[in-house]
This record gives sequence, C-alpha cells and structure tokens, in this order.
Amino acid sequence: MAEEYQIGPDPSLLLVDDDEIFLTRLARAMEKRGFAVSRAGSVAEARALLAEKAPAFAVVDLRLEDGNGLDVVDAIRETRADARIVVLTGYGAIATAVAAVKMGATDYLSKPADADDVTRALLARGETLPPPPETPMSADRVRWEHIQRVYEQCDRNVSETARRLHMHRRTLQRILAKRSPR
Repeated sequence: MAEEYQIGPDPSLLLVDDDEIFLTRLARAMEKRGFAVSRAGSVAEARALLAEKAPAFAVVDLRLEDGNGLDVVDAIRETRADARIVVLTGYGAIATAVAAVKMGATDYLSKPADADDVTRALLARGETLPPPPETPMSADRVRWEHIQRVYEQCDRNVSETARRLHMHRRTLQRILAKRSPR
C-alpha cells in the first residue's frame, strides 16, 4: 500500500526515461500518489516539455538514447532553480552520483527503484539522509553492473574491456555469459 505524501501546491512531475515500459509504470504509480505527470523518452522530448513548463519535480534516467540525463538536469535547473530532481540509473557509480548532485540533482537512485523510493527521494526535506533501500544491490550485482557498463563503453569489445578492467579475456567472457546476479 502506498504511503501518504505531502506534495505541495505544484504537483508537476517530469519523468524522463527511454525504457517505455518502466516510464509507463512509474507514471501511473506517481499519478496515484498525486503528481501531475509529464513523460519524455529522450533529451529532445524533455527539452521540448521544459520549454512549455518547468516542473516542480523531475525523475531523470542518466543514460538516454539521444544523450545524457545530466543535460536534462542542467536544463531543468536553468528553467526552475527550486525543482527537486532525482537521477535514476541502472549503472550506479560514485563518480556519476557526484556529477549529478553537483549539477543540481536532489538525489540519485539505482534501478530498480520502486515508486515509493522515488517519492521519498523527491519529497525528502532537510539534511537528514533517507533510510537505506529495503533491497540494496548485492556486491556481486554492483560488480556485474560495473563490468556491463565498461563493456558497453568499449562498444562490446571483449578484449578492450578485459584490458581496461585488468582481467583475463576468458574470465571476462565467462562473466558476460552468465545471467546478472540478484
């Protein structure tokens, strides 16, 4: 059951994610929590929506097909300095979390994040830290996500990925052949 939240006078929320299924589910869940949701599947769509109206809240995926979600964070900050922005990503890394916060994001969540996690992050006030997630990623999952990110950055070149990760190519091939850990 969803918790009761105090959104405030302006419930406008911009969701930016190129995963259409995730975007639709999150939009429905956030509407049930009282937000007035606008959706964008790309940086270009998000910029077009921002030209019409700057939202009070935003949830932005870090990696989008046509660019970086940090560009959207920057554009939101230019149009509305008091907006509360949560950056979501499947590729959690400390460096990108720091970059997101420096650019003006309120919080940074790793996927999969449910609507309650997103709502808590959007509405958190003060200097208190939010509680830890109910089901944090395991160390094996974090390692696997990092390997996948480097693999994608190397254009799926196993030899180059292995070199950058300082591991044997065959070891990397075995890891890539397995399913992701939970």
